[in-house]
Amino acid sequence: MAVKRLDNIGIVVEDLGAAIDFFQELGLELEGRATIEGEWAGRVTGLGDQHVEIAMMRTPDGHSRLELSRFLRPEVVADHRNAPVNALGYLRAMFTVDNVEETVERLRTHGAQLVGDVVRYENAYKLCYIRGPEGLLIGLAEELG
Repeated sequence: MAVKRLDNIGIVVEDLGAAIDFFQELGLELEGRATIEGEWAGRVTGLGDQHVEIAMMRTPDGHSRLELSRFLRPEVVADHRNAPVNALGYLRAMFTVDNVEETVERLRTHGAQLVGDVVRYENAYKLCYIRGPEGLLIGLAEELG
């Protein structure tokens, strides 16, 4: 049996509104918001009785989604927002953009900070990492040529 597709990547945040604003500025579209709660959901996650606000963000091509979650219950128990790039586990989400420098400047109004430098990889890409809302590590790539 083969994987059919990657449906979404999930990111837990404290401020759902700020995260939505940031990813909308990046170019993702808000597909919808919902509240997920109850025993059935807790059976999926192993967290028991949970209450979560979610927002589903869609890339403009419609093929990829980012699920932003804010847990109201149970309390968040770990924080990876300040982990360095070489930390084990989730690293970053990478987005292809039209213009890296312009995108970084637009996202600065939402608190984004450049992690290192914007660099050129051969004649193929311009690349950088930024820290978005709540320290989320986001990669940006601009195709060259």
